[in-house]
Formats: sequence, C-alpha cells, structure tokens
Amino acid sequence: MTVAAAATAHVVVAPDSFKGSLSASEVARAVAAGVRDAAPDARITCLAMADGGEGTLDALLTAWRTEVRTTATVDAIGRPTTARWATSPDGRVGVVELAEASGLPRVSDEPLRPLHAHTRGTGEVAAAVLDAGVEEVLVCLGGSASTDGGAGILAGLGARLLDADGLEVPDGGAGLAHVASLDLSALHPRAREVRWRLAVDVTNPLVGEHGAAAVFSPQKGARPGEVAFLDEALTRWAGLLERETGVRVHELPGAGAAGGVPAALAAVLGAGLEHGAALVAEAIGLSAALADATLVLTGEGSFDSQSVRGKVADGVARLAAASPARPPVVVLAGRVLLPAAQTRAAGIAGAFSIAPGPIELDALLPRTAERLTDLAASVTGLVLAARAAPLVPPAEA
Repeated sequence: MTVAAAATAHVVVAPDSFKGSLSASEVARAVAAGVRDAAPDARITCLAMADGGEGTLDALLTAWRTEVRTTATVDAIGRPTTARWATSPDGRVGVVELAEASGLPRVSDEPLRPLHAHTRGTGEVAAAVLDAGVEEVLVCLGGSASTDGGAGILAGLGARLLDADGLEVPDGGAGLAHVASLDLSALHPRAREVRWRLAVDVTNPLVGEHGAAAVFSPQKGARPGEVAFLDEALTRWAGLLERETGVRVHELPGAGAAGGVPAALAAVLGAGLEHGAALVAEAIGLSAALADATLVLTGEGSFDSQSVRGKVADGVARLAAASPARPPVVVLAGRVLLPAAQTRAAGIAGAFSIAPGPIELDALLPRTAERLTDLAASVTGLVLAARAAPLVPPAEA
C-alpha cells in the first residue's frame, strides 16, 4: 500500500456489540486500533451501532455525548431497581431501552416467571422521559423477560387494566387472560402528545404460530401449555385493544417483538415500528459518514443468516450501497456461519472470524479485543493495498 493511499483513505468503523464480551464502543476501539496499525495516516470514523435492542442506549449515548439519566422503578418481577435513559443533545428525543428495567438479565437470579413477568418498570421510565419535556420517545425493544403485550408499559404510564368486576388485573401475561376493559383516564397527560417510535429487529406478528408467545416465550421459561395460554391471553388483549381503539394489531408485522410490546403502544399511542439498525444509523449520522468512505468495517459476535435480515451488518451494507462512495463493507465476527455467496448477495464484500482455528469460546473471549485489532489490521491492509494497486494493462499478443 502506498503512503498516498493510506493518507487519503477514510475508514468507517460501525460495529454492533459482541454480546458477552465487548460493547459496540469497545469493539469499535479495538477495530480502529487495527486500522491505525495498517494505515497510520488514514482518517477513521468510529460509530458504535446497535439493532434497536440491548446496547442501543449505549450506542446513542456514545454518539450524542449526552448525560445518562436514571429513574427508580421496578424490574420484570416487581423488585425495586434503577434504569437508565437519555435525551438527544437538543432534548427533543427521549430514549428508553426496555432491557434496562424489564430485561431478562435483570431477573436471571430468580426462577423465570413467564406468566407473571411484566413491563411496568419500562412504563415508569417512559413517564420520567415524558416529564423531561421531550417531543418524541424512542423505545428500544429487545431482551424482554415478559410476554405481556405491552400492558405493563401502559400501566406504568397510568392506565388501568380491569376485569369484568372492575378490579385491576395482575401484571404479566397471565393477567391479560382476564382483562375486560381499559381505563385510560389517568394516562400520563403527555403520552398522546408526543411521537412514539419503536425500534424492532423482528417482523413476527403478535399472535399465532409465529407470534410473541409461540416463538419467544419459551426463551423466557414458558412450557408448552404456558405458551398456548399466553397466545390465547394475547389474542384476548388484541381483541380488547381493537374494541377500545379501532386498531387491529393481531397480524401487525413486528408486533410480536419484546413479548408483544408494540401491540399496546401502536394501538393506544399510535407508535410506529421501525427497523432498529436503520433507526440507530439515522440517529448517529452513519449515512453522512459513508459519503466519502474508502472502507467500512462492521461486526458482531455471530454472523449468520439473521445478520442479513435487518441486523446491524445488513443495515450498514444497505447504507453503504446507497452512498456516493459505495465503499466495500467487511464484517469482522466472533464466528462466521453464512456462506460466502450469501454474504456477497447481501452486499457484503467478505466476512472473517477472529478465531484462529478450532477454539473453545471460553478461551477466545478474553482475547476478543486483541484478535479484533489484528484482524482489522490485516483486512485494512489488504483492502487499501488492492485499491491502491495500479491497473496493469494486458500484455499484447
């Protein structure tokens, strides 16, 4: 690679986290170190990414450099906890990450409670965000411990779910089996004044064989009989929402995310569902960074078929293809499970694993950052050298 090529190169580093190992910001720093090793004079832009689930709040805090705020609330089984949230630099957008209050890791120290876990705590965080005077609330969905159709969030915002006798039903998916009416008279006064955006990374409907209960509740501890019960409860809840608001959410694409949270927020608050990676990319200004990029390095823990269906790598590749520079996108991952042909079909030039060969995960994790740096240096050197190489005309016959 020539000095001139390195000096004019602009490398954009836009990875997701390596779950269980490094945050997206830590991944970006490790990759950037490798780029500097290979091209000391290159311009490097680091933008930590996320797909709208866990880690999105951190990615936005890194990009916005705003102060993290906290609110006392409850976790998915009702225990006191503290959850973080943030606002954009201009104070217009508030960010709530569901996993902060209602995430599965928060309650991993107790036996799972698939019928009773709820999202009330996230609703209380959202109320604090509304109190801050924002004009828009971005709710990042992912890592949910519950299957409550978003009823808990409404409750945290002041709504009351009542049974046939006018009594409040218990929090959680089990309560939805008895809900007969929805009292919104005490709903937070600003809840319907702001714009609600939901960051999702799945397209599952609320109910049915591909719905929230059938697909995701087993991950939260639901046994087969409980899965069927929760699906029936969500169906009842969807029917009530349609009667109360006129909005049908049963088959709404993405309504099955995070235990069905979008159902309640779409019906009652008019929330819009958006692909999480694209939403995060917009918020951190990724498109502008790609306009003159020479190379884009993204990454995630496992690069597989889901990665090219709305996850970070897919979002980055789509934006790169639409940018004026059309830079090549390379994925650096803990493991690569997607065949090269499918990788290229997704607009990704290549995908490489940090694993040096057959290795146990426990042995690889402590050296993730180091191996990312080494791999980033190799890929950067190779790509920039190839782009700098002069074209050699074919020899005359």
